[in-house]
Amino acid sequence: MARATPARAVLRRIGAAVFVSAVLGFFSLPLLWLASAPFDRDPRISVSLPRFTLDNFRALLDNPYALASLRNSALLAAGTAALVVTAAALAAYALSRVRVPGRDALLYLLLLLSSIITGTAAMVPVFLLAFHLHLIDTRLGVVLVLTGGLLPTAIFILKDFTDATPPSYEEAARVFGATPLQVLRHVVAPVIRPGLATVTVWTVAQVWGDFLMPFLLLRDPDKAPAAVVMYTFYTEGGQADLPLLSTFSLLYALPVVAMYLFVSRRYGFRFHGGIKH
Repeated sequence: MARATPARAVLRRIGAAVFVSAVLGFFSLPLLWLASAPFDRDPRISVSLPRFTLDNFRALLDNPYALASLRNSALLAAGTAALVVTAAALAAYALSRVRVPGRDALLYLLLLLSSIITGTAAMVPVFLLAFHLHLIDTRLGVVLVLTGGLLPTAIFILKDFTDATPPSYEEAARVFGATPLQVLRHVVAPVIRPGLATVTVWTVAQVWGDFLMPFLLLRDPDKAPAAVVMYTFYTEGGQADLPLLSTFSLLYALPVVAMYLFVSRRYGFRFHGGIKH
């Protein structure tokens, strides 16, 4: 029996390794398809060796809305990220340093409501509000709506980073006459840069993949982002144009992946405080 125990342990490790490899292979198949289908002369939803061609990219360039939609997505993502990071940093600093009765309850209530009241549930009131404010078919309207939906979570994340910043740094700056905004900009912001980077990437990813609000508020096809234009690569019967869809999906995914890798390499997405050490 003593000799059988090490053999069983080896078999268990082999079995676990085979199981993990099978799971990883299963989940990597869509990524392999996404990487190979744009270069396939006749892409299909099946595992096969691609017949190399660049005609799919040429066909995508002929589409009048494809590349413009990527630019529109970048504008919406950049505008929303700028507003979310700025407003969340100000709010998180205030909530972290100012002792307000019911502060934590208010923060958790905002976070809970933002999770419960999703875009679909708020679709009608958001549209009516944008209509009365004359924000229909404007990028500003989409940016403001998306900012409002993402702010509670962003504030919650940045408050955790701000709580981990020693107040002694700020006290030393105030001794030399720094204002609260100067303290936030020159003392707190450099310390919580990993948190700002995390919120920026998270915001861009959320806006980049959002379909409902741009589809609801934008009427001009020239202003449509990539998530909406991608919907046009399906026929009325729901049949996908695989050459265009796969090629556009690859270009659509690359900016977010590149940004994630860049920020992860520089900051490592280090969390502080109560989230993760």
